[in-house]
Amino acid sequence: MAKQPKILAGQTAAITGAARGIGKATAQALVRGGMKVAIGDVDLAAAKQTAQELGPSTIALELDVTDRASFSAFLDESQAQLGPVDVLVNNAGIMPVGRFIDEDDLTARRMIDINLHGVILGCKLAMERMVPRDRGHIVNISSQAGKFGAPGGATYSATKHAVVGLTEAVRGELRLMGAHVDISYVMPFVVNTELGSGLGQARGMKALQPSDVADAIVEALQTGRVEVWVPKSAKRTHLLGSLLPRALSEGMARAMKADRVLAGADANVRRDYELRAARSEPALAPAPEKPQITGGK
Repeated sequence: MAKQPKILAGQTAAITGAARGIGKATAQALVRGGMKVAIGDVDLAAAKQTAQELGPSTIALELDVTDRASFSAFLDESQAQLGPVDVLVNNAGIMPVGRFIDEDDLTARRMIDINLHGVILGCKLAMERMVPRDRGHIVNISSQAGKFGAPGGATYSATKHAVVGLTEAVRGELRLMGAHVDISYVMPFVVNTELGSGLGQARGMKALQPSDVADAIVEALQTGRVEVWVPKSAKRTHLLGSLLPRALSEGMARAMKADRVLAGADANVRRDYELRAARSEPALAPAPEKPQITGGK
């Protein structure tokens, strides 16, 4: 007999990077399901605007996911205002794109600090609070670039591969501890957000809406699913590719233009996002100039 979906109503969720995009859509979905939601973001003004739009069951808090004191204060204040945090969604992330050989070191460090260290820190701090209560669910936002590796986004892909490995390892540790704390990772294709603007298209794949990812997160919370592909059909493509010889699987990716999704990004369309992402880590100054995508067709 299939397990009944968990009831989420009345629970408290904390979401990082939730002022816009996937984080905002997830907050909307959880509020619709009767949850209380803390919206954490480095852009406090945008977080407050989102909380105002979503209504009285949400709060906005400033959050720098790379800083332990800031992250800890975010979770503590979420609990103080909304109750013990039952769900943490580690959503905050940035995706500057360009050729790896052109990438400046500061851009690489910023991505690793936010996309990976921020998730590591969030998992540790959430577990410190959830394990003693013997309940809770952590959701880490990865990407299909965390399974395939995407030209034009090498360091980004590396951070998302790391999120997958981290989640699997932490899940094993929680099981060995006997802790009833769930952990999932979500791997969307390109999403129609500012982060996903100006990217190339793969044949047979269409850009997702933030609500598609939010719905998958809700389903994971209800069912306890660990590995979440968005769309679900992408898992079949991954399994097929893993069974084929490398030359054939890479040829299939080229035929689908999957290798051009990030490498073929329109730098002009992405300019505003790239500038904002360059300032998304308060502890670091923005890189002096964003390298442009160049190279042969």
